[in-house]
Amino acid sequence: MLNKFKFMQNKKKLTVYLFLIFSCAAVYGQVSEFNFINLDDNLYVVENIEIQSGITLDGLKWMFQTRYADLWNPLVWLSFMADYELYGLHAGGYHVTNLIFHILSTLLLFWLFHRMTGEIWKSAFVAAFFALHPLHVESVAWVSERKDVLSAFFWMLTLCFYVYYTEKPMIKRYLLVLFSFILALMSKPMVVTLPLIMILLDYWPLKRFENQNSLSDTIVWQLKEKLPLMVLSAVIVILTFYNPNESSPHKIIPLDIRLANAPVAFMTYLVKTFWPYNMAIFYPFPSHIPMSHIAGSVLLIIVMTAAAIITVKRLPYLFVGWFWFMIMLIPVIGITQISAYAMADHYHYIPSIGLGLLLTWGIPHVLKNKGLGRVTLLPAVIFILIIMSVLSWNQCQYWKDSVKLFSHALKVTKDNTMMHNLLGYTLFKEGKIDRAIYHYNKAILIAPDYIYAYLNRAEAHARQGKYQSAADDYNKAVALEPDFASVYFKRGTFYGKSGQNQLAIADFSETIRLKPNHVDAYNNRGIALNQAGLYKQAIDDFDKAIRLKPAYANAWNNRAFSYFNIGEAKQGCSNAKKACELGNCKILEWAKNKKFCH
Repeated sequence: MLNKFKFMQNKKKLTVYLFLIFSCAAVYGQVSEFNFINLDDNLYVVENIEIQSGITLDGLKWMFQTRYADLWNPLVWLSFMADYELYGLHAGGYHVTNLIFHILSTLLLFWLFHRMTGEIWKSAFVAAFFALHPLHVESVAWVSERKDVLSAFFWMLTLCFYVYYTEKPMIKRYLLVLFSFILALMSKPMVVTLPLIMILLDYWPLKRFENQNSLSDTIVWQLKEKLPLMVLSAVIVILTFYNPNESSPHKIIPLDIRLANAPVAFMTYLVKTFWPYNMAIFYPFPSHIPMSHIAGSVLLIIVMTAAAIITVKRLPYLFVGWFWFMIMLIPVIGITQISAYAMADHYHYIPSIGLGLLLTWGIPHVLKNKGLGRVTLLPAVIFILIIMSVLSWNQCQYWKDSVKLFSHALKVTKDNTMMHNLLGYTLFKEGKIDRAIYHYNKAILIAPDYIYAYLNRAEAHARQGKYQSAADDYNKAVALEPDFASVYFKRGTFYGKSGQNQLAIADFSETIRLKPNHVDAYNNRGIALNQAGLYKQAIDDFDKAIRLKPAYANAWNNRAFSYFNIGEAKQGCSNAKKACELGNCKILEWAKNKKFCH
């Protein structure tokens, strides 16, 4: 009889695993045909030379040392390096990797809740809710959100190890928890709240608090057990907020606007959980938030939090689910500005599990009290999963390419400067210059101080041959951000292409003053010096570029040109051959035709 029961249980669990795998594949399988997106994907993969070197010793050193893209997340870079080894720059492969991590996280989530509660079908719904919710499309379908799906995988794995440890506390099992948590932290800083989630799970469903004699004993026990994890979290918080390098000049959102936005954003996440609408890749901060919205949001948060606390003993899953959601959203709610996002769908990814837990154990309790029971519950669950799957499928299709995604964002948001700028950039790349300038103009009309629109419009004007208009836009960008190295670099590049070498040299020099390790500025200044006939000074710049980036093929190529021009053919040939080894054979072929090299 016992063996038959175990067989039936295993059969049910296998059914759940298969359902979760196939439902995820059915909804998200389309991403294998999607392209990279012109927001962050270029930064993370398409234009990232370190990633495109594959897995190398230098690459492994770089991924641990870099604060590239403003975050320390070495495992994200490692995963992209592995993808490049497998797929090159075929975007579909990177999307499939995201999907695989999403599926694995979903399966671990089911295992976790089943192990903690013994409930198969409730645990299955929590996992399905996480797997198929439309707000999670962004995390899966956006290559740059690898940090979301990767950190979620290690988040789930850490909790699975933690449950394993609580069943028989011993150092070997605790070390597994610690190691997995480190991997999670190396994927995304947002997981710093995990030790607090463990404390919630200790209360319910693990019920470890019941073994404690007093409050003081409980506090001491929790501190001893969670302190190593909390120390690691504190280290990552410091790493995240300490960045001595220049980052992109996000517009500083006034503190009063951020404080006003936080409760409204929190309630918007909650509403969109139950009614997913107007989903976009970027939500700008509103220029004005009515006081009634702020007060209403704060009041609702207080009421719901109070209800969760008051019912904690009778309905512990409401308390755990609600505080899971709250605790995880607090670091990204926007009070401390970490980006220009008022909110983001991908911030909902792991926090939503708390709401899934709350619904899964809370609704059956309500239905039971009203005498509705399973007859109502099963059709409702099937209906909800079908609706979520359809909405996620439809939302996923917007991610097929940048034009479709950014155009949709403009339809569902207001005054979205960034989306106008990015749509313009995408259209520019497709050769649709007039349409691109239209969107740059719209971006500037909404936000006259948005320098990226000026920089992009300048490039579009230059493409049209309107050089004075281009110069005016570059000058405006410099006036708006006089301490931002990139604006001088872009204007210097423009001057260099238009033959204004002295102006180009001056701008590249300013770039280097502001950012001494700007390797491209040294290379480009060297090119401008070459064009001005100052070959020895150019060689000094190429020397610096190569010291900073030894595998910089263009710098080796350009230095070869300088050596040939001062009559040092031996050095020129040596540099030309090295450039060719690194992928740029242009100067070597020229030198062979001129009989300088053999």
